[in-house]
Amino acid sequence: MGAAPIILAHAAVGCGESSGIGPGIIGVSLSVNGRLRALQVEPRTTLAEALRGALGLTGTKIACNRGACSACTVWLDGAPVCSCTLLAIDIGTRSVTTIEGLSRGDSLHPVQAAFVEHDALQCGFCTPGMVMSCAALLRGTPHPTASDIQDAISGHVCRCGTYPHVIAATLAAAKANRAQ
Repeated sequence: MGAAPIILAHAAVGCGESSGIGPGIIGVSLSVNGRLRALQVEPRTTLAEALRGALGLTGTKIACNRGACSACTVWLDGAPVCSCTLLAIDIGTRSVTTIEGLSRGDSLHPVQAAFVEHDALQCGFCTPGMVMSCAALLRGTPHPTASDIQDAISGHVCRCGTYPHVIAATLAAAKANRAQ
């Protein structure tokens, strides 16, 4: 559908000829942290909004809401993505892992534990996204260099400037993983 029908439909709304564009709330099933979750969303709902709102998984942060800061990073089929740039209705059967899904019960993921130990967080707003990207890096690169970690977090904005601590924490988590 081109732009002309949308513009005409929008003009009709202004004239009282139509009640709105598009469908209302629809049902969606998402596989989040290993569980199939059913929810009702508007088609315009981003994955980040669905996670935080309908599913109550508030560890995923929304900061820029346009994919520029990476605070909302989650894994989609194991790959880090900005969840604010994806519509919940487009996820389909793909698996979503959030910061809440990294830990196992009361046991933190090694990257989460290393972030705490190395003071790799201050305000904490960027922390979940950074942890998700660093944990994804360690899954594919068990012996990362500082440069590998810098590349993994290159899209993340940390206003507090904890980048050196993030690198130290991720190197420590990699070392701890090798020791196990």
